[in-house]
Amino acid sequence: MLALLWGSSFLWMKLALGSLAPLQISLVRTFFGAVVLFAVLALAKMSLPRDRKIWGHMLFVALFGSAIPFTLFAFGGQTVDSGVSGVLNSTTPLFALAIGLVLGSEKISNFVRLLGLGLGFAGVLVIFAPWQSANSIASWGAVLCLIGAASYAIGYSYAGRYLVNTGATSTQLAAMQLTTALGMLLLATPFGGLEPLHLHWVGIVAVMILGVFGTGVAFILNYRVIADEGATTATTVGYLLPVVSVLLGAIFLGEQLNARIVIGMLVVLVGIALTRRKPVAAGQTVSPNETRDLVKR
Repeated sequence: MLALLWGSSFLWMKLALGSLAPLQISLVRTFFGAVVLFAVLALAKMSLPRDRKIWGHMLFVALFGSAIPFTLFAFGGQTVDSGVSGVLNSTTPLFALAIGLVLGSEKISNFVRLLGLGLGFAGVLVIFAPWQSANSIASWGAVLCLIGAASYAIGYSYAGRYLVNTGATSTQLAAMQLTTALGMLLLATPFGGLEPLHLHWVGIVAVMILGVFGTGVAFILNYRVIADEGATTATTVGYLLPVVSVLLGAIFLGEQLNARIVIGMLVVLVGIALTRRKPVAAGQTVSPNETRDLVKR
């Protein structure tokens, strides 16, 4: 469900660009997402935590997990197909693992994980193809999308380390993140979000769907996955996200992907799969259910 909601967000973003500027899209989607979360909190008769420590951590998470990537992907969507944006977003688990290694929260327990990390970033290089000036997508838009994926990974890693065991629910944390991000985007709007509007019903509906479902509902699911499975595992939504974005872009926008980008996407996903592989200890028996689980990974 999370992959479907976030994978479709690139389509909604592309459609919204016909009516709103990138920073305006980030602001409006965050607003509608926050409205959804506060409605859920009201129905559950819950309020936001008042712990200053949690809010202090949330400033960092909101910046790197919402404000920056929302805006970068919207800017990148001006020159990059929605399907390619989703493919580049799928690199988030690779960045999350790399960050985890630096912070010490992740370890390379076997050569296969190291191979997966290298293979994943090699897939990114294949996608960009800087050696092919004619067919390369190494534009500023694509670079912004890649930086946005790294920003998501930073937000994931920080949230997984400092916000999971605070006692706040996933809905409360999501509401805090979007509220904080909304404040940041409001402060940034005078510097880059005052372009004239070109309102059209398609763009308005698209940004509303992006805000309600691709932001509000998705953030509730995201924090629940982080709480249940951990930050690095949560980023593996990247397995399905590019598939969703590529299919929707092809069906509704007529986007076409060349063979090199498809190969690069597959290499990235194989790399992610290898980084998630866990070794079986010597002498340990594996049940049929565990075997099926390993195969799925």
